[in-house]
Parts: sequence; C-alpha cells; structure tokens
Amino acid sequence: MSRYLAIACALFTLSLAACNTIAGAGEDISKGGNAISNTAEKAK
Repeated sequence: MSRYLAIACALFTLSLAACNTIAGAGEDISKGGNAISNTAEKAK
C-alpha cells in the first residue's frame, strides 16, 4: 500500500512541475486524481 502511495505522490509532484498556467495546474491535478483513483481500484 505504501508503495502505491509513493508512486501516486511522485506522479502528483511531476504533474504539478509540468504545468505552466493555473488552468494547466487544474487539469494536471484532475489527471493526478484520476490516476490515484485508478490505482486504488486496481489494488482492491
């Protein structure tokens, strides 16, 4: 479980670092949330 959390945090950090605008940040956060949700569903 902690491994998935570490991966999710790393992806979230990378997505925030990649955005250049506030709108881009919102999209990146949304994509990060989707990735975390998908990972959680797979871990069930």
